[in-house]
Amino acid sequence: MSVKSRTILDGKIAIIDVRGSLIGDEETDLFRDHVTDFIEQGNKNLIINLERLNYMNSSGIGAIITAHTNYQKNGGEVKLVGLSQNIQNLLAVTRLVEIFDVHDKLEDAVISYNMNSK
Repeated sequence: MSVKSRTILDGKIAIIDVRGSLIGDEETDLFRDHVTDFIEQGNKNLIINLERLNYMNSSGIGAIITAHTNYQKNGGEVKLVGLSQNIQNLLAVTRLVEIFDVHDKLEDAVISYNMNSK
């Protein structure tokens, strides 16, 4: 798995790209570190891009829930993008699909933040 992060729109929107598996290993710790860094920088808008995520277990779900909770505590919001059918099913079964704002494409999530900021 690899985790990469970046910001767009002058740092207003943070994006974390997750590839491979999110299963509670050192890469999951790296994911959490990226989330913490963005929160400490004062970022309020996080998009977690899961287009290239193949597998996620309960540790991965926990990491995403923690990101969501920490962002909410700091007045922010997390959106998920690019869920495969397997990940969609996992979020549906766990009822997490009701908690997260999910978009098919990165561009749609970015636009939804722009609309909310007006």
